[in-house]
Amino acid sequence: MTPTNDLAAPTPGATRTPDRPAPTGGPAPTKSPAPTKSPAPWVRRAAPGLAFCAAATLVAYLLAQVVPLSPLVLSLLVGAVVGSLLGSLGRAGGASVAVGQRTGAARWATALTSRTQEGTRWTATRVLRAGVVLLGLQLSLPEVLALGWRGLAVVGITVAVTFSATLALGRALRVPRVTSLLVATGFSICGAAAISAMQGVVGTGDDEESRREADDAVATALALVTIFGSLAIFVLPWLAGLLGLGDERAGLWIGASVQEVAQVVTAGGAVSAAALATATVSKLARVVLLAPLVAGAGVLTARRERVARPADVEVAAGAPTARRTPPVPLFVVGFLVAVLVRSTGILPASVIEVTTMVTTLLFTAAMFAMGLGVDAAHLVRTGRRALVLGTASAAVVTGVSLVAVLLLT
Repeated sequence: MTPTNDLAAPTPGATRTPDRPAPTGGPAPTKSPAPTKSPAPWVRRAAPGLAFCAAATLVAYLLAQVVPLSPLVLSLLVGAVVGSLLGSLGRAGGASVAVGQRTGAARWATALTSRTQEGTRWTATRVLRAGVVLLGLQLSLPEVLALGWRGLAVVGITVAVTFSATLALGRALRVPRVTSLLVATGFSICGAAAISAMQGVVGTGDDEESRREADDAVATALALVTIFGSLAIFVLPWLAGLLGLGDERAGLWIGASVQEVAQVVTAGGAVSAAALATATVSKLARVVLLAPLVAGAGVLTARRERVARPADVEVAAGAPTARRTPPVPLFVVGFLVAVLVRSTGILPASVIEVTTMVTTLLFTAAMFAMGLGVDAAHLVRTGRRALVLGTASAAVVTGVSLVAVLLLT
């Protein structure tokens, strides 16, 4: 019997198979796929950004108690400073990578931006729209109708002329369309809250550059209504006395022309208690017009999207259907429902007081989230035309409202 040698050289042309362990019985083992890491729940991904916005909201709200500025404006300023700082550190870190170096500050800025992005984007959209809905609980239609047809005519004429004239001036000055729209809304309606509501309709785009441009437009519009509204606090009461306007006329003029509610209260109170009451009601009448204005902008935006992306072209090309802006956003419908609920008088004063504070906090958080996307350096370089637009818009809203008051009351 010839002995065999397991280590003998293989026969030419034969293929050697790797040694395998002998089976021990049962089914052959199968190779299990490598475990995949499931994505973290949305709450866990958004929590850092939500906490970031909550902390900034608290800081801005407390700071507003000692600084004569709206917490919304302060929050936007804080967000713009933080966002510009993080952006500068991130860009510096990106340049350092090219030469093989990266500072700890750059790594920290990049990590913070990445971890908080989910929550801050949600705050800038969903929280903002919730604030607009709750804003409706501050408006009562019977109080607005108490102005009478003359007072309502003053408000309606002022809003219509200011909005349309600002848009026309924006086109003439070649100011970006979104910036012109937000400035027109802020000056004609109610400052920061109106700008926030309109921003929710015009959208921010799908790419980072479009979002940054939209955030810059919001920052520009808010800066302008803050500057000229603050000037109106001192100028309009003085002019009302110089022109010999009575308390009701002065209050109607202030309420129909000054941007922010807080600015209206301050300017009206500087004249008299009667002027303050009329100014507050006429200001609320302007806020009521926010819903049709935003709804109209939503219809035009949806129509523009249909023209830009015809449905038959998308289907023929096999492209997925793009998400379109609804003609009337749901948060505008919610705003109108809230106005109707408040107008019934069923809500106690304590509930209205709480919802007013919650509305301010929601808007403050949204302003901080939007401020994080502001490019301050770009804003300074490109803000000259917008400043001219703001000056012209302030002159229009002040002049038109004064002429309407003198002719109709």
